[in-house]
Amino acid sequence: MHPQVVQDGPGTCPICKMDLVPIRNNGAKGELQLSQRAVQLANIKTVKTGKGQFQASKVLNARIVNNPELSEAVSSRYSGRIEKLFVKETGYAVAAGQALFQIYSEQLQSLQQDYLLQVRQSEAFPGEKIYKDLKVAAAKKLGLFGFTQAQIRELVRNNRTSPFITVYSPASGIVNELMVSEGQYVSEGMSVMRLENYSSLWVEADIYPNESAVVKIGNVVKVRVNGLSGQEQESKIDFIAPQLNASTQILTVRAPLRNSRNLLQPGMQAEVFLPLSGKEEAIKLPLNAVIRDGKGAHVWVMTGNNKFALRQVHTGKEDDASILIDSGLSGNEEVVISGAYLLYSEFTLKKG
Repeated sequence: MHPQVVQDGPGTCPICKMDLVPIRNNGAKGELQLSQRAVQLANIKTVKTGKGQFQASKVLNARIVNNPELSEAVSSRYSGRIEKLFVKETGYAVAAGQALFQIYSEQLQSLQQDYLLQVRQSEAFPGEKIYKDLKVAAAKKLGLFGFTQAQIRELVRNNRTSPFITVYSPASGIVNELMVSEGQYVSEGMSVMRLENYSSLWVEADIYPNESAVVKIGNVVKVRVNGLSGQEQESKIDFIAPQLNASTQILTVRAPLRNSRNLLQPGMQAEVFLPLSGKEEAIKLPLNAVIRDGKGAHVWVMTGNNKFALRQVHTGKEDDASILIDSGLSGNEEVVISGAYLLYSEFTLKKG
């Protein structure tokens, strides 16, 4: 027979055609008696009520974005042709000092020739200060164009110029943009690629103008990233946009986030919980302990050995995990915090 089929008098089940049996009264109205096995299968867990600290908060829609302060632009210091790209796709991780690209530049070769000339002249006229100064100036010019001291020493040792030079990464990061391809000519100062460091990111949250008064620089907030349960972290608001977004009429606030384990990625959606008031002492329960239906809010109270009673309560403020109980419960009562909806389903089936 199907337990969801209930009627006022005797009859047969319209589904399986078996005779209906009377419902036994296992408890008072609003009560439910379960076996020990049923309690275990339903994973019923309870907690004793008592007053605890509670702080209401507002949930702000947010997103994870790059921290531009950790962005590194790699540009060409001279005119020439990209001879070889050692990194040919975005999303590639590079380390500081790693070769990024090789460039052919006649301008660079001319600078090398000038430096070797100054080296020979300073050696030919060791007593002339002007030649020493010209040598130093030529070395500085090479340095400005990206030549390292090791490359300058190698140039002198080989006494041979080359129009090719390899450019190395100035920092560790992820290649976020690649603006050139092999064989392409570039001008002095042209961007070749951009590196992003994701060890620290920003979370940007949206708030409406009429709510902006509650946001202050230095507010401690809790950030929860969608899809990363158990990875919440606290941060502080360090920036409030000076003006509204013209199209959305929304104000943006920002807070930094640690990302040492590289779990966060730009573009992820998040929630920022902004405290609205000071902490207060009150009876609070987990959100999933409260059942809401057309008659209001209810909780299950354990009244005896595996015996539960449905109790109507009046709820108050809530945050991301808890809700205040304004009335309907007293201290030191056992309230179901896991399996409440299963109990409610069982109660509905048995009581009709």
